[in-house]
Amino acid sequence: MGSKERIQRLKDDTRRNILTAALNIVKEDGWQSLNMRRIALDIDYTAPVIYEYFDSKESLIAELTYQGYAKLLQSIRTAGNQMLSTVEQLLAMWLAYWNFAFTEKELYQAMFGIEVHCSSMKSGHRKSEELATLFTDMIRQLVKDKEVSEEIINTKYFRMWSVVHGLISINLVNKGKSEEINQRVLHEAIHSTITSIAE
Repeated sequence: MGSKERIQRLKDDTRRNILTAALNIVKEDGWQSLNMRRIALDIDYTAPVIYEYFDSKESLIAELTYQGYAKLLQSIRTAGNQMLSTVEQLLAMWLAYWNFAFTEKELYQAMFGIEVHCSSMKSGHRKSEELATLFTDMIRQLVKDKEVSEEIINTKYFRMWSVVHGLISINLVNKGKSEEINQRVLHEAIHSTITSIAE
């Protein structure tokens, strides 16, 4: 390996270390505890080194947001690909979305501005459109033998997303009910919307 490649690998490793440290801080103490000085202290760098890679806390959160969307999209695609029927695929995709929100809670908060007050979530806009496309494509398959407008397809998607995301948000700020009630509401909402699409 040449010196140029070694330098690039070192830079990539440093960048990953910074992002990992930032996420660990948030997991331990919440988003309000995240700052560049704390990151530098946790990984034994100086603050100027952190700023070489991220010019602000917002740019760092923007990168975590982008990574969050990439992980979520992969989870949804994997879940959908494991099912045979379109209905089963759509249900599995929404359940993957739900599970991601709680297994990657801090990333989800950054992606959708839950307890994170900064403009970095705008950086995920392109990825959020990609997310919507995964679901609207599946809805389009359900109604392929019917004359259904794009407006209706998008409305069906937003109906589902509003319920799932709303229920997640309620739970992430510790105002949700029991897991049994959450799952009942989640499944009923998804099934009723799928049924209304397929009719």
